[in-house]
Amino acid sequence: MSTTDDTTEQAQQLIQFIRNEMPLAHAMDLQLVHSDDDMLSLLAPLGPNVNDKGCAFGGSLVSLMTLSGWALVEMALRRYGHDCDVFVAESSVRYLSPLWQDFRSEARLAATASWTTFFNTLTTRGRARIEIACVVPGDDGKPAATLSARFVAKRRD
Repeated sequence: MSTTDDTTEQAQQLIQFIRNEMPLAHAMDLQLVHSDDDMLSLLAPLGPNVNDKGCAFGGSLVSLMTLSGWALVEMALRRYGHDCDVFVAESSVRYLSPLWQDFRSEARLAATASWTTFFNTLTTRGRARIEIACVVPGDDGKPAATLSARFVAKRRD
């Protein structure tokens, strides 16, 4: 079982990998806020993610949520020793209010999803899918944007 410090270090390494391998993530100045077994949170400063109106660019919001969901799945796979490719299979985004400052995304397992089912399916079939719910909190505590996504993991054999 990994400790919180180990989880944070592994998450930092994953975020550095994302920044190094995905030019968009580097340009967004993606940063880790928090990672544990249940949630992964990423931050993006407003400066490199601003639109023509001076608020957060919608493409940056959806990218941050997608990357935080992907990273949550990737961290779970690494924690249990699975070497997989992870893809976003489908997603639905809602933009609810503009953001005028740095913003963060929180990715969690969707209420109807189960890591146990995901890993059992992955072990049996070599691929599995999982639903992830992401939110970008707004100024008033209500969501500024949400993303519901299905990620697929496929064993690298």
